[in-house]
Amino acid sequence: MDFTIIKGGTALVLVALLSACVTPPLEPESPALVEKSEVAEDLEKLPEPKGRIMASVYSFRDLTGQYRPAPSSSFSTAVTQGAAAFLIDALNRSGWFLTLEREGLQDLLTERKIARAVVEKRQKSGMAVADVPDLFSSDILFQGGIVAYETNIKTGGLGARYLGVGASEQYRADQVTVNLRAVDVRTGRIISTVSTRKTIYSKELQVGVYRYIDFKELLETEAGVTTNEPVQQCVKLAIEAAVAHLIVKGVVEGNWQLKNPADMESDVIQQYSLALQQ
Repeated sequence: MDFTIIKGGTALVLVALLSACVTPPLEPESPALVEKSEVAEDLEKLPEPKGRIMASVYSFRDLTGQYRPAPSSSFSTAVTQGAAAFLIDALNRSGWFLTLEREGLQDLLTERKIARAVVEKRQKSGMAVADVPDLFSSDILFQGGIVAYETNIKTGGLGARYLGVGASEQYRADQVTVNLRAVDVRTGRIISTVSTRKTIYSKELQVGVYRYIDFKELLETEAGVTTNEPVQQCVKLAIEAAVAHLIVKGVVEGNWQLKNPADMESDVIQQYSLALQQ
């Protein structure tokens, strides 16, 4: 392109067009369900167990101690504090566990006290009301947490400029690591443990023009776009992968059994069994 033919108003139009190319749409978006990942689909494809296992999750904490770098905030954590919700969702999605409420146990016990008081009052007035049933106890306790969040494990970029026109691209890779273990409630024995990691990618693309288009007339314009993979989505994927690997590892080691032993040859079991051997 010969920039010598660009004059005053035309240059402003060019700048406006470049800005419009990178400006995100301002229309509000409707809420939507979170899309299922490939790992979540694998959890749903797992063969049926011989019997569903009562399981509980008290917490799945952020053990990294990492905070977002300034100037964002020196008090905001780098990873999500809601990892327990992701773990419960993955356990339920697998169809192998009946997950019991434990994270909000105190709230549950308070509601049960209120329910018992109502039942006792009605029974005293002569009404036939069933007692509040006992809580279920779990067989397996899931514990662990987000054990590492490493930033800038890999960085790089590429750029070129010719006659004042150029473009550049930079990328950065972070990594989150999750540890999950299953504990036998009766004996306290750690049945199995796995660790999974997920890489988080960030990419920045910039283009720019810096050129004299006429005597004492300088055209300078820049445009860019940055793409950051959501950290909480990567934590969710790592937790889902940990659950899938833990289930398959338990099947391989005989800690729990398949409803149909022939399902040991299923694609999803073989896929995760191979990953465990690496």
